[in-house]
Amino acid sequence: MNLRDALSLVLLVPGMVFFLAGTLGLLRFPDVFGRLHALTKADNLGLGLTVAGLAVQAGSWLEVLKLFLIWILVLMASATASFLIARAALRTGARPRRT
Repeated sequence: MNLRDALSLVLLVPGMVFFLAGTLGLLRFPDVFGRLHALTKADNLGLGLTVAGLAVQAGSWLEVLKLFLIWILVLMASATASFLIARAALRTGARPRRT
């Protein structure tokens, strides 16, 4: 295993862990707002680490640029979708759970 593969592995494994944490948050948290928070934060960081791990293996700067463009587009889409879901939940009367 060379240095490039090792660095890629160091970035991809935590990325998968963050995806798993986001999924567990989606399944375990009690209200829509907590679920949205867990899912968006963990998935955005997980995707960022995954993209960084793939960028290490990319063959050209154009491929790296495409990967980061995909990440930025997913970040914007995730933020927009989360906002719309939270807004719809508030309109239907859902309130954040107080502990």
